Formats: sequence, structure tokens, C-alpha cells
Amino acid sequence: MAQESVTGAARGPGRPGAGTRPVPGEAEILRRGMEAFAELGYDRTSARELAKRLGVSHNFINDRYGSKANFWRAVVDSLLERDQHERRRLLEADVDDAERVRAVITHFYQSAVEAPLLGRLLADEFGRESERLDYLYDNYVAPVLGPLIPAVERLMAAGRMPTVPVDVLFFAVISPVAALVQLPLAHRLGRAHPVTRESQERTAGELANLIADGLLGPR
Repeated sequence: MAQESVTGAARGPGRPGAGTRPVPGEAEILRRGMEAFAELGYDRTSARELAKRLGVSHNFINDRYGSKANFWRAVVDSLLERDQHERRRLLEADVDDAERVRAVITHFYQSAVEAPLLGRLLADEFGRESERLDYLYDNYVAPVLGPLIPAVERLMAAGRMPTVPVDVLFFAVISPVAALVQLPLAHRLGRAHPVTRESQERTAGELANLIADGLLGPR
């Protein structure tokens, strides 16, 4: 089987050439890409910076993914596609409208624990017009809101939820995710050290209960 060098080109069988090193696996490439985009933002994440973080040549991203934009989509898809499948399952479940809304809210915060850097990337992309925002909205936001809005409208009509515009409701739910990703501020507000997976999951559960109970009333 041919071996791939850091240039992205295939080498024939035998020992690697001098100065070459193995290319990271796909999962590691996407993880490091997420770190770069989350920390620097899309525009400031240059091909050179990506190559440095991945430990590959400057043309690796274009050779493998075609462009930085395609690589960004691959990074986003690697984290959101699985979540989207789970949200679809929650939306299709045979449950009361209130339980459906509560389940989606809970899952949203739990997902932020799984991929905290994704929250930073999304916060950056949601604040500017771009093809990337169109991609996120068309592939991940609209497919959730489409089937969820009728349930919300029924709950509002029945007086079981406050009657507010969808955009207000959306931001009321997504904004508190800052509690899971803005940890330096959280510590100044009293969040205990160290932050662990268990403590983050507990915070996510508290957020979900606070927001869902505020919207729907206690179970």
C-alpha cells in the first residue's frame, strides 16, 4: 500500500524518504482544524497556519480537500452530522410536544460538552454574513427548526409556552451555551476548578433544566 508523505503525495513501497513524516489520521486532522478555526476564526486561519498545526506541507489542504472552504465544511460535518442524526431521532419520537422541545434543548447543551470548540466556531460564524453561515443554516439549523416550530406553535397556542418570535426563542436557547465554553469568565464568577467532563455534564443538565423549565414550566 502506498505511503503518504507530508506533501500529500503518495510514495511507493519502501522506507520513507528523508525528511518525511507520517500524515496525521483523518480524525486528528479534523480535530486540529477545528482548534485552528475556533481559536483564530476562518479568515485568520491561513493555509500556512493550518499546515503548521497539522505538520504537513502548505499545499496539503488543497491537495486533499480542494480548498480551505472545503476543509472547513469537512471539519464542521465531522462534528455536526452525528448530532444531527440524534436530533432527528428526538424530533421524530412519539412524545408530547413539550417533551420533544425539552429533549432537543437538553441535547443541544450536551453536544456542547462533547465539542466545546465547536461552540466558539459557531458563535463566530453566526455573527457575520457568509457562505459558511448559509451552509450551517441550510444543513443544520433549518432541518431542526422545520419540524420543531410546529410543536412550539402548538405549545404557544395552548398557553404552555410564552408567545415570542422564533428568533427570540432561538437565541434564548443557544446563548446560555456560553456557560460551557467561556470558562475563564465562568471561573471568575465562581465556577470551581478543575473543570472535568463530569462537571461540564452537570452544568449542561442545569442549563437545560433552567431554560426548559423557564419556557415550559417544571415537569
